[in-house]
Amino acid sequence: VQLQASGGGLVQPGGSLRLSCAASGSIFSSNAIGWYRQVPGKQRELVASITRRSITYSVDSVKGRFTISRDNAKNTVYLQMNSLKPEDTAVYYCNAYPPQHNYWGQGTQVTVSS
Repeated sequence: VQLQASGGGLVQPGGSLRLSCAASGSIFSSNAIGWYRQVPGKQRELVASITRRSITYSVDSVKGRFTISRDNAKNTVYLQMNSLKPEDTAVYYCNAYPPQHNYWGQGTQVTVSS
C-alpha cells in the first residue's frame, strides 16, 4: 500500500477529526493528492484535493468545514474536519488526484453519531 489513511473514529455531531494520509515519496512528489469517501451502496466521491503547489479544492458539501493541507517534509496530507455532520459518515480514502486504481488503500472509518 503506497498511501495509507488513518485518524478516523466515532465523533458526535459538531465534533472534529483530523485524518492523515501517509504517501511514499515518489507518489507524494509527483501527484496531486485527494481525499475520497464512500458509503455503502454509493459510489466513492472526491471530498477535497491538493496540488503539489498546495492549490486546494473541496466539494460544496464540505466547504467551510473541511480543510486539506500537506506537509512536504513528512510526505503527508491532512484533512481537518470540523463541524461534522451525520451525513459525513463514510470510509475515507486518500489517493492521487485523479485517482490511480492501484493506489487505493483500506481507508479509515469516520462515524458521526450521537
